[in-house]
Amino acid sequence: MEASAPPFLNLLRSPDDGQPLVWAGGRLQTPDGSFSYPVEGGVPALLPQQARESFRQAEQHERFGSRFFYVDHYQADAELFDYFEDFEDGAAVHETRRLHETIISEAPKSAGPILDVGCGKAWVAQHFCPKGATVFSMDISTVNPRRAIEKYPFDKHYGLVADAYRLPFREEAFGCIIASEIIEHVPDPAEFMACLMRVLRPGGKLIITTPYNEKIQYYLCIHCNRPTPEHAHIHSFTMKKLLALAPMDMAGAHRIYTFGNKALIRLRTHVLLRFLPFALWRLADGAANRLIRKPSRILFSLERR
Repeated sequence: MEASAPPFLNLLRSPDDGQPLVWAGGRLQTPDGSFSYPVEGGVPALLPQQARESFRQAEQHERFGSRFFYVDHYQADAELFDYFEDFEDGAAVHETRRLHETIISEAPKSAGPILDVGCGKAWVAQHFCPKGATVFSMDISTVNPRRAIEKYPFDKHYGLVADAYRLPFREEAFGCIIASEIIEHVPDPAEFMACLMRVLRPGGKLIITTPYNEKIQYYLCIHCNRPTPEHAHIHSFTMKKLLALAPMDMAGAHRIYTFGNKALIRLRTHVLLRFLPFALWRLADGAANRLIRKPSRILFSLERR
């Protein structure tokens, strides 16, 4: 039986030339047939073909000052590492739980579809879909979106392979965009934020989290003999730096703050703090950061004009 067209076809645009996409022969393509994109397991792979082809033809690729093609890099990363594997360390479990709760506290209650950029283990869909939200689990790898919809097969949960710099959506498609722990990985943070804002509805909210003032350590790669950053983090942010890079010409209200006290994390206070509801944990965490200014993360939310 031939697969059917994605139910969100009206939201999609070609990442190569911006044309609306049509369904033809089990694939998505532009009306004039210039570009065609596969759909596997119900997950469209909408990576820009022009960028990939030009990279393959070039002797050296210098986009954003980097010699590696990041699409291939993160595809290999997703195939090697299991993002759906559960943490074994209790402190890491607690830290991740509080990160998610902080993001949830900033998300609009009802704002239309949610785009989860760099979906990882798809916790956004796990939380929001049972509450009636439509969630798009997007990743640059082909592995994570497929596993996301397999693990959380909600009616309004969709997987999508795409590049944040060439988003395959019409403008103003989403009411909320969550990019958690992603911006420190991308080549151009300012352009990354601008691209996300373009597909956000007026009044919609972009929520970004990232490590605060991280001291990035480098190791020598045994394969390429080049310095390689730990955890593939290529940027470190303070609130001032993040604000300076933000597309404030597109933003109305915005909010930025730090959270997650490192002293509490290192002292393994999760043994006690895990029993606190989010509101009380937030009070304890805020008090700790006033006494010992050692936050671990930044949350930055921007509302589209």
